[in-house]
Amino acid sequence: MSFYKIFMLIMVPVLAIGWFFYWRWTKKMDEEEKKQPKPVSKTKKEVSDWAKKMATFDSPAEQARKRKLEQEKQWEEIEKKRQQEKQQ
Repeated sequence: MSFYKIFMLIMVPVLAIGWFFYWRWTKKMDEEEKKQPKPVSKTKKEVSDWAKKMATFDSPAEQARKRKLEQEKQWEEIEKKRQQEKQQ
């Protein structure tokens, strides 16, 4: 027997087995994909409401900056009151 015949006798069944497992794997993936919930399409109103909400959204960093500014204003007011009390 030649090397080619031996090679083909081994590789043809291996290739067939490989294709069989690939077919089973794709079939399984298709079934799992069908089980997944489909994405919900949003109406134009829902999208525009979301866009308005996001336009007014303050990031946590922005919220922290605003709180810091408010605290600084409060400290300035307290300092002004103390100075007025000292002057009187």
